[in-house]
Amino acid sequence: MNSALKWMPLVALAALATAGCAREGFYDDRNIDYVKAQRSAPLVLPQGRNEQRYRDAMPVPEAQGSLRTGGERFRAPSPTRLASGSTVERDFVERREIGNDRWLVIGSDPGMVWPQLQDFSHARGLQVQASDDRGVLETAQGRLSVRQGLRAGDSEVRCDQNGRPVVACLDALEQHFSARTATASAASLAGQQIASEDRLRFEQLSGGEWVVRIPLDIDRVWAELSHQLEADFTVEERRELLEQNPQQHDFLISYMTASERGRGMLQIVLSPDVRQMPQEIRLVLESEGPERTTLRAVNESERRFTEEDARELLERVAGLLR
Repeated sequence: MNSALKWMPLVALAALATAGCAREGFYDDRNIDYVKAQRSAPLVLPQGRNEQRYRDAMPVPEAQGSLRTGGERFRAPSPTRLASGSTVERDFVERREIGNDRWLVIGSDPGMVWPQLQDFSHARGLQVQASDDRGVLETAQGRLSVRQGLRAGDSEVRCDQNGRPVVACLDALEQHFSARTATASAASLAGQQIASEDRLRFEQLSGGEWVVRIPLDIDRVWAELSHQLEADFTVEERRELLEQNPQQHDFLISYMTASERGRGMLQIVLSPDVRQMPQEIRLVLESEGPERTTLRAVNESERRFTEEDARELLERVAGLLR
């Protein structure tokens, strides 16, 4: 063997030892890196600047209410969903329908959609009879309207005549918005924008059951949830959409619960079920009045379904609506 090669392991060991002793202790401890760090003076812009050209690059919204740190366990709010773990990407313009009702969902806030809706009426030469800053255009050909969508950052656009959707108009609107981006100038639509955290509220009833309160009418919630479940609940043996009933406003799903996913090897061996299995659960929407809908999870199998299982499932489903 070449004598030079004999020294290679020793050289590597020496280098490793030297790196490990760079600080006190064997591993690099960075806990003291910023102990003596000091706050620098804030950036001051020159006087006479045009304030319209400067804004926060990453604005932090004001907190609503106070953080409760008592006996109740704190749960961090869910992040905005990109694709709920799936590879499905959302289109800027999507269709929604339930029964005979149809509308469009635009991936932009109502304040951004409203000017584009006005542009559509001008480009089509529609005879505008009345315009409401709350998001309604009355024309001789039909009624165009925009309002906040169920999910944060979405808008719902409708075109109807005598209370019925005009399919040809919706087709034209879909083409119009698909050809544009979400960079139109914003306009004020008072009271439209509601944060998703305010829309979806978890509540535990006196019997221990978890439900989700949604301040929107049941048909809008069902249509949006139907679309999202069809896109996300597509993983075999994990989460699947089995049935959906627009008349009863419910969905039958197959879902691997948190309890089932958390079973250890010993629990699996000692139980009658030798493998992890999903179970059938029904997601039920119930109308509690105008603009008030409750979502609950009902166990449709003979298997155990705990309160924590229900909470975890509802959190996932609610994430599809944010």
